Amino acid sequence: MPSQSSAVRALSVALLLIGITFIIGIYPLTRLWPSGWAWTPSQPEYLQMILVIYATLGVFLILAARDPLNNLSLIWFTVWSSLAHAVVMAVHALRDRAERGHLPGDVLVLLLVAIVLGILTVRAQGTPEIATRGA
Repeated sequence: MPSQSSAVRALSVALLLIGITFIIGIYPLTRLWPSGWAWTPSQPEYLQMILVIYATLGVFLILAARDPLNNLSLIWFTVWSSLAHAVVMAVHALRDRAERGHLPGDVLVLLLVAIVLGILTVRAQGTPEIATRGA
């Protein structure tokens, strides 16, 4: 396997860290910082559904970290779905004073995920490695 450029390595590291966070980080945050991560009224069924979706995405992000340039559609899905999810949550948090804690919590984190992955992916796509793949 040829050596990866620093841009591709940075993207791989980000995918790995975000994937791990999606798998094991979200649930503890709902307990440690409920005003920023758990919506009210408490809905355990909703929480379980969102946790399993993000854990599944996390597994695939970790797998994508091995070869990010061959997993661009997954990465761009993560960018755009994180942005969309953050925007919807921000609207609800702004409309309901009791949910304003989500703005510096899960809303901000999903915006950061989208921004970081978006920037790193654009940089990685500009590397010579992408040209050798015919993309």
